[in-house]
Amino acid sequence: MLLQLVLFLLIQCLGAVVGMWLAPEALQIRGALAGMLVAGLLWVLVDFTRGLRVLQWLRNGDVSDVPLKLGLWGEVAERARRLVRQREQETRDSDRRLQNFLAALQASPNGVVLLDAQGRIEWFNQTAASHFGLETGRDLLQHMVNLVRNPAFTAYVGGTSHEASVVMQGRAHSSAHPSRISVHLHDYGEGRRLLLSRDVTMFEQAEAMRRDFVANVSHEIRTPLTVLSGFVETLQTLTLDATERARYLDLMAQQASRMQSLVSDLLMLSRLEGSPLPGAGEWSSLPVLTGQVEQEAQVLSAVLNPPMTGPAQCLNFEAAPPRELSGMPSELHSALSNLVSNAVRYTPAGGEVRCGWLEHGDGRIEFYVQDSGPGIAPEHIPRLTERFYRVDRSRSRDTGGTGLGLAIVKHVAQRHGAELRIESTPGKGSRFAIVFPASRVRPLS
Repeated sequence: MLLQLVLFLLIQCLGAVVGMWLAPEALQIRGALAGMLVAGLLWVLVDFTRGLRVLQWLRNGDVSDVPLKLGLWGEVAERARRLVRQREQETRDSDRRLQNFLAALQASPNGVVLLDAQGRIEWFNQTAASHFGLETGRDLLQHMVNLVRNPAFTAYVGGTSHEASVVMQGRAHSSAHPSRISVHLHDYGEGRRLLLSRDVTMFEQAEAMRRDFVANVSHEIRTPLTVLSGFVETLQTLTLDATERARYLDLMAQQASRMQSLVSDLLMLSRLEGSPLPGAGEWSSLPVLTGQVEQEAQVLSAVLNPPMTGPAQCLNFEAAPPRELSGMPSELHSALSNLVSNAVRYTPAGGEVRCGWLEHGDGRIEFYVQDSGPGIAPEHIPRLTERFYRVDRSRSRDTGGTGLGLAIVKHVAQRHGAELRIESTPGKGSRFAIVFPASRVRPLS
């Protein structure tokens, strides 16, 4: 600024000198004043031209370089360039933070929808798109209640209180694959709303399973306890002969054994769910495993089908291949035994149960159980491995089943990297199989 003033004064002095030199001697003072005026006008004209250049530069918006380097306008242009670049950097930083924020919302496992004051969609992430069936190019700036046609959702959005959430069916809901979505609205900004959605299908299923589990366990234990209490009361109040007393005691022993089996299976499930996965250090001989399972099946079949009640079951166990299986021996025995005992329980007298091993070409090995029982309808098969799920409750209770056998088989198969396969045709029997991976099979040493 000081340099500009000094230059202006120098120009004025130079104009005065030139005016005095050009004017006659008698008019030198007037000539000096005229020279100073002309010099001032020239200064203003030049300065105005420089200002126009700076103004044009600002209008063009190109701040890569300033049009002037020196002078007051050069300093103004330089300071303007710095200020613009600073604002551009702040804008880029703000955009970057916004993009990072949106990327975080996009990666959220919950659905996020931003609504304006009129309830129109401003932005949503991919999770929300899958929850509500939204598309970016089609549904932005559309009213949310027009896109989600659900009475509970419409009433919730139109209500005055949003402290609690609302649960409704998801877009992909079906009877075979249920889907439940929890939706919660939060007010922010100037009338805007943040809509959060969460898939609660698994939570609701887990809660339903918990309720069913408690109800089933209570029922399964209450029934034999009621029978035991009745027999105890009978023994305490009535005088019975030795035969009747022996019969009552035998029935009491059966009910106690039933409760013991139930508790044993519950403990097995708890142990399977809470223990680490089995390693590859323990090996079980397939012929030995098969022999143990066959012996148990023969005993169970004889108990369920006494010779005097009708034709015996035909139990056909094929010879096991000379192989060893890696895993927890007790778990493997429990899985195989449950499959065979289920087949024995549900196959009527005179029917056939066939068991054996199949070796696949890729090294996998399969244990299968084929029975000639009543078979299972297709709608029941996906739920067979649920705890306490029974196709025929009366039949399973008559045969002493706990309803936990296939749940144990499923857990054992998963823990050993195996696959449980179920095939059944009503009236023609069922086939259950566990396919173990090749990594858990080796020749018998």
